[in-house]
Amino acid sequence: MKAKRSLTTYILLIIGLIILVNILSDNFFFRLDFTADKRYTLSDATKNILKNIEEPVTITAYFSGELPTQFEKTKRDFMEILIEYSSLSKGNLVYEFVDPNEDQETEIQAMQSGVQPVIIDERGKDKREQLKAFMGAVIQIGEEKEVIPFIQPGAAMEYSLSTGIKKLSVIDKPVIGLLQGHGEASLSALQQVYASLSVLYNVEPFTLTDTTSNLDKFSTVAIVAPKDSFPASHLMQLDNYLAQGKRLFIAMNRVRGDFSTSSGSTVNTALETWLAGKGLTVENNFVIDDNCGSVSVLQQQPGFTFQTQVRFPYIPVISTFEEHPVTKGIESVIMQFASSITFIGDTSLKFTPLAKTSGKSGTQPCPTYFDIRKRWIDEDFPLSELTVAGLLEGKISGNNNSKIILVSDGDFPVGGEGRQARQIHPDNVNLMVNSIDWLSDDTGLIDLRTKGVTSRPLDAIEEGRIALLKYTNFLLPIILIVIYGIFRIQRNRNRRIKRMEEGYV
Repeated sequence: MKAKRSLTTYILLIIGLIILVNILSDNFFFRLDFTADKRYTLSDATKNILKNIEEPVTITAYFSGELPTQFEKTKRDFMEILIEYSSLSKGNLVYEFVDPNEDQETEIQAMQSGVQPVIIDERGKDKREQLKAFMGAVIQIGEEKEVIPFIQPGAAMEYSLSTGIKKLSVIDKPVIGLLQGHGEASLSALQQVYASLSVLYNVEPFTLTDTTSNLDKFSTVAIVAPKDSFPASHLMQLDNYLAQGKRLFIAMNRVRGDFSTSSGSTVNTALETWLAGKGLTVENNFVIDDNCGSVSVLQQQPGFTFQTQVRFPYIPVISTFEEHPVTKGIESVIMQFASSITFIGDTSLKFTPLAKTSGKSGTQPCPTYFDIRKRWIDEDFPLSELTVAGLLEGKISGNNNSKIILVSDGDFPVGGEGRQARQIHPDNVNLMVNSIDWLSDDTGLIDLRTKGVTSRPLDAIEEGRIALLKYTNFLLPIILIVIYGIFRIQRNRNRRIKRMEEGYV
């Protein structure tokens, strides 16, 4: 009778515990994150956005019901992050998952909302078929909406969601000034950069006059690829702007290359002299790097002509970055005719090299001649880790702390205009957008832009580490089972000994 009563109590306790866990799960959500980049832990920036939501946010996730395994994980991850968003928003954010493949009406609704289907190849044991799948979402506040047309596996989900919510909820966006009037790149030549910046900022082209300054309204001013000279009055206005504690992003060419004449020459805009006065010197040279891009060269053979790709060290592929929010998550930036940057300024100022060349690099003096067919050898690259982008902080001008991010290639974010426009390498865009984000935005959303799954191929891991991972995955479950078995045996033995003792009831 006593044993039956104990069993009933035990069952009731389990049922009560299950009910309590369910009640708590409706109000609290947490998960343990052991990933290296904490990709499953929401940032403080996201938490602040969710806590400050004033109007209800509705997120409609359009996901097909049946997806291949790798895409099913994306759907599950997106659902989990929405659960956490909803919990932190204290009821101000609601979401629903809709399967557009259920019927034609729902499919049309998804496409009209801006979520377009993608074709996925699915391979079975004896067949291969193509699936039309939906993997997108619509964020809505009132009558305004923001669309995530496709959620790429491994993409930065938190950034897409948080910036979408902020874009809809922020009324007055900070203004970024794009300086014009000295041959700089226009807004239309920076379309990919503009598309990313316009989520959180208003980007406004402007010019300086010799007598008046209109810089005060800009949180950051960007100067990209100037070609003409800066008058002294304009440089003085930039000094006054920094004296207010403001920020500058400068991407400038100190040299230029001309493929039609196979020659390189110096660019003088007076901006380089102005920067040198602050200790930042953009050297009058061409950076060369063994880790580089290529150019097309015409080859002639009897009866026909064809193009071939030739390595061109004057196009360095930059993959060495300082650990900093500006460069976090960036893997490579392709530059063209960059120069080395040195800092010899006041020790009260802080200079941080953000991007450097590889361990096999060098410089060529200017002017120079490009020998396209030159066979490059190791001796041509005697230097290493030359700075091509850096950050200067401190009292650069006046008594207030200000910041300058300088890149020694003015064309790295420029795609061109009209028919001459071209797609820019994604990380080229990220470098400029991250820079302006960090200079302008105090919310911390910059940390989320490149937060996602990092590729770690096995062939890039040492053999010893591969063996350790393999045997750990194989042996760890067995070891845990053996330890649990030993624990059970010992516990049962102790119980038997206790029962044999005198006075045991």
